[in-house]
Amino acid sequence: MSTPLLWEREGQIWPHREHSEFLQQGPVRWHVQRFGTSGNPRILLLHGTGGSVHSWRGLAPILAENFEILAPDLPRHAFTSGHAPEQTSLVGMARAISELLAHTRFAPDMLVGHSAGAALALQGALDHGFDGPIVGLNSALRPFPGPAAEIFPAIAKVLFVNPLVPRIFSKMASFGGEAERFIYRSTHSRLDQQGLDCYSALIKNSRHTKGALSMMANWDLPTLRTRMGELTNPILMVHSDSDAAIPLDWAKEAHTWLPKSRFEVLKGLGHLAHEEAPELASKWIVDFAKETLGTPA
Repeated sequence: MSTPLLWEREGQIWPHREHSEFLQQGPVRWHVQRFGTSGNPRILLLHGTGGSVHSWRGLAPILAENFEILAPDLPRHAFTSGHAPEQTSLVGMARAISELLAHTRFAPDMLVGHSAGAALALQGALDHGFDGPIVGLNSALRPFPGPAAEIFPAIAKVLFVNPLVPRIFSKMASFGGEAERFIYRSTHSRLDQQGLDCYSALIKNSRHTKGALSMMANWDLPTLRTRMGELTNPILMVHSDSDAAIPLDWAKEAHTWLPKSRFEVLKGLGHLAHEEAPELASKWIVDFAKETLGTPA
């Protein structure tokens, strides 16, 4: 049996530990972080596949100057546990997040999602009636072209059901600086040591890795693509021109499927741009909030 990440062990290095809470909701134990002052406009932050709340370590404190922030570890990721594998589908995860919001009585005014977290924000808007502004940071919205849209989730399913795969991957990542090299090769982002240490801890943990594989296996972007035209939310897509995970051209194409979307390019940054340059990411978010919510910049 794979060993879970332990807050008393791996969690010792997690940024902003003082902002962390653990919430029990039936069989599910959520790990969330809260920032900011009650009464300010509310933002929900949704990280991407394989990430955790640590990815907001630079951005959340800046946004907290003007907003109240809630950031969860997504189902089967990092320190959140208890969700069934089928709850890692787009629809299932959007439902789980909606239930978390009801449980915490946190009604967001804006959703901010990174990578797959942007797709999750759109799914949540479609299924659960959120009509406020959405910001997608290096959004993963475009399905693979042609048969690959079916092949890649199928491969992820095969890897997910093989109990050895997450363990082998995590063991491989434990040697030397392989985790750090993997992060740069897959994102072209250069992170601070704290970020690298957190990603390294996640990649080396086979239970977290299995959660990420489960999410990949159940992610249905082609169906989301058919519904994007229903969205009436004002949407800002911010994408890096050096993103090694999601090509800029893919992001530009996905932007055209959204009825009320604006597209901006970040120069010289990778897939984890909001971690590399949180001040720059915060400026886009705050300015968009001012434009759509009327909040002060």
